[in-house]
Amino acid sequence: MKLIQGGIIVDPKKGTMYQSDILVRDGKIEKIAEHIDAAQYEEAQIIDVSGKKIGPGLVDVHVHFRDPGFTYKEDIETGAKAAAKGGFTAVVLMANTKPSVDNEETLTYVLDKGKKTLIHVHTCASITESLKGEKMTDMSALYKSGAVGFTDDGIPILSEELVRSAMEEAVRLDVPLSFHEEDPSYIENNGINRGKASAHFGIGGSDRMAEISLVERDLELALSTGAIFNVQHISAKESVELVRKAKKRAAELGQSNIHAEATPHHFTLTEEAAIEYGTLAKMNPPLREEADRMAVIEGLKDGTIDLIATDHAPHSAEEKARAITEAPSGIIGLETAFALAVTSLVRPGYLTLPQLFERMSLAPAQMYHLPHGAVEEGAVADIMIFDDEQQVTFDEFVSRSSNSPFLGKTFYGTIDMTICKGEIAYQK
Repeated sequence: MKLIQGGIIVDPKKGTMYQSDILVRDGKIEKIAEHIDAAQYEEAQIIDVSGKKIGPGLVDVHVHFRDPGFTYKEDIETGAKAAAKGGFTAVVLMANTKPSVDNEETLTYVLDKGKKTLIHVHTCASITESLKGEKMTDMSALYKSGAVGFTDDGIPILSEELVRSAMEEAVRLDVPLSFHEEDPSYIENNGINRGKASAHFGIGGSDRMAEISLVERDLELALSTGAIFNVQHISAKESVELVRKAKKRAAELGQSNIHAEATPHHFTLTEEAAIEYGTLAKMNPPLREEADRMAVIEGLKDGTIDLIATDHAPHSAEEKARAITEAPSGIIGLETAFALAVTSLVRPGYLTLPQLFERMSLAPAQMYHLPHGAVEEGAVADIMIFDDEQQVTFDEFVSRSSNSPFLGKTFYGTIDMTICKGEIAYQK
């Protein structure tokens, strides 16, 4: 039993903040009141959080833990520890492991290993067998075995017919599909924006049409099928506008099935970072121009982009030391995400704290039909305690990898404690 006293609760459901105490018993929030007398609960562990804020544990629906197959980069245990340090109490893993999560055996392995961690570890299964984009997996069997959604993240699905079939099956199962939207016909060297950055490196780079073309196609398919559809790691201003218009059309049809996610790096950095940091700022889709960064922020502000997800993508130092055309794309993000969001979105006034937690906790949980994302009586005690006025410097990471342009940088937003299922998963 724990009694958390003196904190200010951030409520993304009601869009409010208020001071209250929280009593946690048997892994759940038993009571929330302005004052709970500790004398009535002598056996409770008192946690004084005066001057701090309390939010629902963050929920990241786009994470790579590289397990099985690439555990030298990260595994489920180290990834879960990094998540807890970042304030996340739940994650949804991607399926591009080795073997990929296209079968019940691998799915069970991931879920069983996740249960041994201190956070909630969920996973998607792949839409196509071996991520080849040719034949659909048995989505029904994988869903019954515990997959919370489906994605071929890392690889776009080029067959329109296959995408439609997957969406129709997803409607039947009532599960979300998340799509990596990059048409390779518009890409010469991935991970670097075609423009100033690609010119700097003397390479072809990734044209913005790679994303725009597939986003446009799949939004139309989602509107016609009614499938729960999520545009992953949106990066181009045109894509944001396409989602905005599609959401309006969906609302006119009585649907609320269109979603989009933004990563902290896409609302924080531009292609200038790729020029400055090289492979540490190489990612798919790439960092683009300032107008694109601001379009992503405006999308988050008006709700066009309703999710913030990290695309936590660990790689070894040796891999990132390769040439710009040879190094893998992606950066880690679980430990830096909250501070980047506070610094780039809340402090400048684009989002309030309740809105931030709606994008980082409540809405992601709701899209995946997960019982997370709120601090309320009867809910599982998934809580983060933080200080948005205090600065944090990222000198080191808990993650097995450290591929981040934010290493050594200072931002606002410290995480003092992460409580998951009523137990302390991280403490500063």
